[in-house]
Amino acid sequence: MNHRYPVDSRTVRDTWKHTRTKEEKDVSDVKRHSKFLGVGAAAASLMLFAGACGGGGEGVSTGPEEGEGEGKEITIGLIPWEEGIAVTNMWKVILEEKGYDVTIENVDVAPIFEGTANGDIDLFFDLWLPATHEEYWDKYGDQVEDLGAWNENASLQITVPSYVDEVDSLEDLKDNADLFDGEIIGIESGAGLTKTTKESMIPDYGLEDDFELVESSTPAMLEALETAIKDEEPIVVTLWRPHLAYAKWDLKDLEDPEGSMGEAESIHSMGREGFSEDFPELAGWLENFTVGDEQIADMEQVILEEHEGEEEEGARAWLADNPDYLEEVLGEDAEGLDFSS
Repeated sequence: MNHRYPVDSRTVRDTWKHTRTKEEKDVSDVKRHSKFLGVGAAAASLMLFAGACGGGGEGVSTGPEEGEGEGKEITIGLIPWEEGIAVTNMWKVILEEKGYDVTIENVDVAPIFEGTANGDIDLFFDLWLPATHEEYWDKYGDQVEDLGAWNENASLQITVPSYVDEVDSLEDLKDNADLFDGEIIGIESGAGLTKTTKESMIPDYGLEDDFELVESSTPAMLEALETAIKDEEPIVVTLWRPHLAYAKWDLKDLEDPEGSMGEAESIHSMGREGFSEDFPELAGWLENFTVGDEQIADMEQVILEEHEGEEEEGARAWLADNPDYLEEVLGEDAEGLDFSS
């Protein structure tokens, strides 16, 4: 089938870049931007993780050094999803200002959970519950700490540009298959979003004979969406909230009367076992850590879009423009922090 919008991830530039180690530069665009990767898709990155984290006791060291004060070491895991990149970089610059020595390990979803469970990763900011990471939480949940939810309105979506007037609901897709050339542009094949779309949404709305879910990659989907919007052509994609795409373009999530895409989820911070005991100061700050929908959209816009490739600088810029946010999260500990210079 000839796609109106090419979705070859090998030719798509990364829409939002992040700092990578030499080893990470060898990982494909699909792996670097994958959303909700399954165990199979993450297998290759297990090798990367072993090298990055030093399974034999070498490599990164985690947890605070003996005694408190300057130089407390902490390793933060990162799956390069947009909300995770923004929040992780924000906390990195805050913690460094407070004297922490911060290392970010950029790996896939399965190694994040394994690494946190075995203590190689101290902290992870992008745990989706109850559905998206259910498989991993069932396996590792009793070996890690849930440090609380910072956003409670995350969701999986089927989305079109707002100018597509023919459809407002998933129920409308069946009669408008030709409008979209019978294609729903998706992301990675191992993603939870892909599984939900294939196994729930498509059969629930009787679309098996009318639509093909084009499994590609997150950057390829975004490239196809951008191209369609530029040409004002119809397109339907799999997406999720929060996402920078909603700030960048005027989009419309299709109504889901059957509830096939699931209920709203919460995004949590996750720590290794013993995290709160070893990092009591940070654990206390995380109790106050919340990011609303408008805040995360603005944060992603500044950090990922306006400071593409310089996300730490973007995090500092956002914090400089939002000094009250620091006080809300850190309380009296925000005194003396200045990100304006």
